[in-house]
Amino acid sequence: MLFLILTSMLSCKKNFLDVTPKDQISDNTVWATTDNADLFLNSIYGSIPGPFNTFDPEENYSDDCMDGINPVRSRQIYANSVYTPSNAPTYWGVYSYIRKCNLFIEKVTASKLPGTWKQLRLAETRFLRAYLYMLLWTRYGGVPIITDVLNSSVQGDAIFRSRNTLDETFKFITDECAGAANDLPIKATVAGRVTKGAALALKGWCELFNASPLHNPDNNKTKWALAAATNKQVMDLNVYSLFPDYETMFYEENNNNVESIFAKAYLGGTSIGGSREGIQGPTFANGVQHAYGMINPSQEIVDSYSMANGLPIADPASGYDPQNPYVNREKRFYQSIVYDGSFWLGSEMLTRQGVGSKNQLDLSGGSGVTKTGYYLRKGLNPKYAVNGINMLNSASYMVFRYAEVLLSYAEAQNEAVGPDESVYQAINKVRIRSELPSLTAGLSQDQMRAEIRRERRVELAFEEKRWYDLIRWKIAEKSLNGSLHAMKIEQVNGQWVYSIIPAPGGGRTFYANKNYYWPIPQSAMDKNSKLIQNPNY
Repeated sequence: MLFLILTSMLSCKKNFLDVTPKDQISDNTVWATTDNADLFLNSIYGSIPGPFNTFDPEENYSDDCMDGINPVRSRQIYANSVYTPSNAPTYWGVYSYIRKCNLFIEKVTASKLPGTWKQLRLAETRFLRAYLYMLLWTRYGGVPIITDVLNSSVQGDAIFRSRNTLDETFKFITDECAGAANDLPIKATVAGRVTKGAALALKGWCELFNASPLHNPDNNKTKWALAAATNKQVMDLNVYSLFPDYETMFYEENNNNVESIFAKAYLGGTSIGGSREGIQGPTFANGVQHAYGMINPSQEIVDSYSMANGLPIADPASGYDPQNPYVNREKRFYQSIVYDGSFWLGSEMLTRQGVGSKNQLDLSGGSGVTKTGYYLRKGLNPKYAVNGINMLNSASYMVFRYAEVLLSYAEAQNEAVGPDESVYQAINKVRIRSELPSLTAGLSQDQMRAEIRRERRVELAFEEKRWYDLIRWKIAEKSLNGSLHAMKIEQVNGQWVYSIIPAPGGGRTFYANKNYYWPIPQSAMDKNSKLIQNPNY
């Protein structure tokens, strides 16, 4: 499986900077035609990480969910903050794909391939390389910026580079995005290829991250204004809009829809399709195991969904009843969460105690059944769920979509100038799509910030976005210390009673003095004496 191969490469301990190039053998064929060169570039597109075929998606590093199985990295290593340079989760292996980008750029630049094709494909590759550097920068801070093709047999120890600064790495990424955007089309001639909107979305995302408290402790408004301006550029392209149906937007039949800006493709029907339903979906349906339940939504994310009237459940006027908690909730709740009494594959999903359900909340923490009282629904296509891990699904993973751009613009603009009319317009578009009323006028900047953060959490739930937000807002020390929570439903004196309890195995620890950055892998440190480890590892 391609993704499993990728995952093993990302966690491998070898030094990806020291790779003997094999291009000498294939130069005469790889760089001779656009078709052959495209095959090489397509392999780089395929290197973009995606969450669909992994048994422990990074969403489980956040406070929105946990893995239903105990011996996984998110619960054993990350959640307990016992990771070290030797056992930490790592993205250092993307340097192997950065090298492929560098090789493509070098060879294509020197080739005799058509000029217009070269200009376009080089811009695509610069975007892909910038995206890979974003994965490193958001996790490690400043990293070595390598744009040449390294060859230890020729360069010796010169292949080892020191870390660039945080600001240098940020500038490299955003400059590459800006340069690539100039040469990319507004609409791709081939579905799935990089566009101007994708380059600007990546640039705007990095600027938003850089403007946030982690990198902007003095709250420099100029940084926020820059992020707002770039996200506004994406909006002003007038090629993206909100897909009308939030639920089916993530299905394969709606790949490359009007909301999708950049997505990782899964071919489907082969060994490299998606198998999200069988890995992450509800464990049992109709008494038969269909999946592994690798995403158990937390009570924390469930409580973030508002009521249908748009009010948060903590608002006394919302009508929320803690003993009837799933009634009159907003539409996205029902489209995203499997809860007690809901249906999946035609089966009523009962997580309550004492009714003989195989999906009963696992209080022991020892089985593969839900640890929170909830399962994932969002993005899962029932027609694939019946066959378990089938890898037939060709639904793409949307890395950037228009709703995120609207919310990023709203956040940046609110921080830069306050909640002006454009902030309301951006966030209300997202709310109205899910049949929520527009926000009340007259909110303060602090009130609007809270609304944007809640809206972002709910709208982008389970899309591998929450961890980034916890880190950049510098609230991980609050959200990832203590325990995630579960809903326990039991009969007391003939009445069903709903109680929020700590989720079995849901304990979390986060050390503010070091965990906002991941450690540089010890294997890289051992081979490259120029690297300096992140603090306190």
